[in-house]
Amino acid sequence: MSGNRISICPVHTRSQLKAFIKFPWQIYRDDPCWVPPLINDQKKFLNRNKNPFFEHGQAEYFIAYENGSPKGRIAAAVNQAYDNHTGEKAGFFGFFECVEEFEVARTLFDAAIEWLKEKGARIVYGPESFSTNDECGFLLEGFDRPPVVMMPYSKRYYLAFTEQYGFTKAKDLYAYYLDKEIMKADRLIRLADRIRQRAGFTVRNLDMRRFRSEVDVISNIYNGAWNSNWGFVPMTEAEIGHMAGELKPIVDPGLVFFAEVDGDPAGFAVAVPDYNQILAKINGKLFPLGLIKLLLNRRKIDALRIITLGTKNEYQKRGIETVLIAEIIRAGFEKGFYKGELSWTLEDNLLINRSLERLGGDLYKKYRIYSKAL
Repeated sequence: MSGNRISICPVHTRSQLKAFIKFPWQIYRDDPCWVPPLINDQKKFLNRNKNPFFEHGQAEYFIAYENGSPKGRIAAAVNQAYDNHTGEKAGFFGFFECVEEFEVARTLFDAAIEWLKEKGARIVYGPESFSTNDECGFLLEGFDRPPVVMMPYSKRYYLAFTEQYGFTKAKDLYAYYLDKEIMKADRLIRLADRIRQRAGFTVRNLDMRRFRSEVDVISNIYNGAWNSNWGFVPMTEAEIGHMAGELKPIVDPGLVFFAEVDGDPAGFAVAVPDYNQILAKINGKLFPLGLIKLLLNRRKIDALRIITLGTKNEYQKRGIETVLIAEIIRAGFEKGFYKGELSWTLEDNLLINRSLERLGGDLYKKYRIYSKAL
């Protein structure tokens, strides 16, 4: 496969995978907002023998070259779990990065779509690496602020290239910024206390001694609460376990809350410190010096990310979400976190978006997922 002057190479060797992973350093080397990902984490995620996505999905990785020099990269994926859930024959592109030349972008998209057609895809969504359970969306607004932990960052011209190729908007994702100065935290906490007294549910923290069973509770609520959301694909037990294992080293049980009604788990919320504040300084390498920097500076982190929040369908509209957010804010203040992000939410999730805006949340970043019929 080739463009006029751009050649495409599938990633099949260790050296090619290294080039694929390291390519973003070429694109963002002068961008102060970019946070380099951990290289070892990228290797594990892309490893077909270690990422449980590959138990039900397939992916191919491509690098675009010009005269032997890498100019871009893309991944193409199909996800049988998504097709089973939605009834679609969908494909996905992700891990997209390229120099500011549309010919490179066009050649990368051509390669991904050709592979997806061979796999029987009839529509393609992206960027999703490899699903909405992972990093997804091109940055649409908010280029002046670095991303928080586990959120993407991308070049502005990617939007124009994607639309020039023929993709159209599928859905926008929102990220809300909260800090002690702008949000009405005291009012929220008082409201949450009244809701708890009236609604008859209890709230507790994560019990690390029962971590695996706690993860099972989260999995059950997650797959039920998000079941009808746009773009949702259920996470398998292996994927939930894998993600839990990745998050366990950075989880603070005092920032994870469960709501229970008569002992029945009704909802949960998870926040983590924004480790991107440290990762921005270690250039993708945790060992040996990166780990030292992480350990020395972790107490300097002053921001959180609320990464997930959900309530079982039968317990929705009881104020549980409000209480869970309030508990995270209250606990965050006590631990020295005075700002943070709740992300992401769907643009048409009016219930949660309006609640965050009433709280004083600032819609400061937007991300866009595109689609294209094949």
